[in-house]
Amino acid sequence: MKDLDIRYTSMKDLKKLLEWVKKPENSKWFPFTTKNEIESSAKNWIAFSKYRASLTGSLNNEIVAIGTLFLMPYKKLAHEAMFYLIVDDKHRRCGIGQDMLKNLMNLAQNHFKLETVFAEVYAGCPIIGLLKKMKFEKSAHQEKYVKEGPNKYLDRLLFDIWFK
Repeated sequence: MKDLDIRYTSMKDLKKLLEWVKKPENSKWFPFTTKNEIESSAKNWIAFSKYRASLTGSLNNEIVAIGTLFLMPYKKLAHEAMFYLIVDDKHRRCGIGQDMLKNLMNLAQNHFKLETVFAEVYAGCPIIGLLKKMKFEKSAHQEKYVKEGPNKYLDRLLFDIWFK
């Protein structure tokens, strides 16, 4: 998307991230639920900005997306990272997620020298189509991982991409 400005995330982007993840239609796709879980998870998410492992996308100076590599703190796992990506619901399905993911993959491969990046998603999550389009492969499927209510569960899927 030619008008999308992508920059490193800053701590001031936390307000927008919190606004998005507090919405039930968004938080459904993440492991956090309660107000405290949402707030602490968003702070953890945005904290990776201090390592320049997070990108923010803007259109006309309005923040429309945030994607973050969750870098691993252990030497044995330093070759990989999980990522989260969220796009403002008013700007979905127009290429922003794809551009953000391409830039995250470039950051992962060329700056952090990662070998693989993975995403943990739940069955039915809208990002699955994008992951497949970007050549991520499903590496695991765990049934009934998330409990959404009485007798209602979502399966967990892991998708990864290897750079080498």
